[in-house]
Amino acid sequence: MATNGIAEELNLTKPLQEDDPDLYSIIQKEKRRQRCGLEMIASENFTSRAVQECLSSCLTNKYSEGMVGQRYYGGNEFIDQVESLCQQRCLAAFGLDPEKWGVNVQPYSGSPANFAVYTALVGPHGRIMGLDLPDGGHLTHGFYTTTKKVSATSIFFESMPYKVDRNSGLIDYDRLEENANLFKPNLIIAGVSCYPRSLDYARFRGICDQVGALLMADMSHVSGLVAAGLAPSPFEHCDVVTTTTHKTLRGPRSGVIFYRTGVKGVDKSGAAVPYDYASKINSAVFPGLQGGPHNHQIAAVATAMRQATTPAFKAYQAQVIRNAQTLAESFMAAGLDVVTKGTDNHLVWLDLRSFKLSGAKAEKILEEVSIAVNKNTVPGDKSAFSPGGLRIGSPALTTRGLKEEHFQQIVQFIMQAFEVAKTVQAASGPSLAAWNQTLQDAVYQAKLADIREKVETFAQAFPMPGLESF
Repeated sequence: MATNGIAEELNLTKPLQEDDPDLYSIIQKEKRRQRCGLEMIASENFTSRAVQECLSSCLTNKYSEGMVGQRYYGGNEFIDQVESLCQQRCLAAFGLDPEKWGVNVQPYSGSPANFAVYTALVGPHGRIMGLDLPDGGHLTHGFYTTTKKVSATSIFFESMPYKVDRNSGLIDYDRLEENANLFKPNLIIAGVSCYPRSLDYARFRGICDQVGALLMADMSHVSGLVAAGLAPSPFEHCDVVTTTTHKTLRGPRSGVIFYRTGVKGVDKSGAAVPYDYASKINSAVFPGLQGGPHNHQIAAVATAMRQATTPAFKAYQAQVIRNAQTLAESFMAAGLDVVTKGTDNHLVWLDLRSFKLSGAKAEKILEEVSIAVNKNTVPGDKSAFSPGGLRIGSPALTTRGLKEEHFQQIVQFIMQAFEVAKTVQAASGPSLAAWNQTLQDAVYQAKLADIREKVETFAQAFPMPGLESF
């Protein structure tokens, strides 16, 4: 009883609504935004109640620095069981032989996972090649500009980007091969942040073998599709594979690193040569770059990976692709340019330059009508800070149960908002600041309010997963 009294005195037993009503109110506003709006950012999803329960569990209380069975703190018997289960389920989700693949489930997210791989296998000032950010790559794949090394990856490692073909929007593998033979990278990254087509991992492998480079796949965006067998698997060809767990995988925000184990080959004497990735990568994660792992996240990854092996998950991923393809077809039918003229996966890459609307204005006008997307560079853009397009995805709304006909309706909402944006631009001129100011005019706000009401009425007809209070 005394302990309970102290807990009550310290406000340790109150629900958030009572203990911190200000914060609770903000969270409820965000919950309403998600429920009443249309979440179409390709890297976002709505996770399950089971995942949310793991994230709010007692596992968040425990320190467990080190690896399973080799902790620097006591009291980790059950934490070891959680992490071991997560490792087993990660391998099972992608059909991997535990004799040939190992996995580290401790990275806090995808960016630390990627940096840990570079730290472990490339080393300071080693050379890497990744898809250029304006062409659909990720910051952690080595992005820099002529004036600034934007990503830490480009600060601590030497980076040379590869590009897409300006006309087709597809990765120029011939040019990649030519540049790799000149640059001679230690590691090539087969990974994307905004690229709607499947990657040719066999071609990447062939280029790596020519120059003696390791091949790492960052499958963060498509890992759910890979687990469902609906996108090419990188595991046949790669040395290392990284992924986040919250995009198409529909788990918590976390990161995972897969690496080859077992026998790599034989030396000149015929002796077996083992892969040495495990110790290097595990040491880079901890103690190299992180402290104690987030055990509540690891548990949430474990349950998400179990879900990824179910027939329902495969059916969901098939619908994700159908919905994205419907988006692409509907946008093209409306007269917009879609990079690569379609999609193989969960995202659509809109090029708005011929439509005479910037990515920043397009993102803003859609936010005004409760549709969340993100501005994105398109092939040929000169600056990542002034992009000419949008990245739009289908996973989150597919989780809420939307199908092809619903995505056709959404494109109609989007085009209505775009027409308002262009009308505003005709009055304001091209300046973004002037456009934002003109947008506040009562006439335009009334038009947007009408579209927003339609969007929110439409969105609320579909259920939200997860805990009702949060």
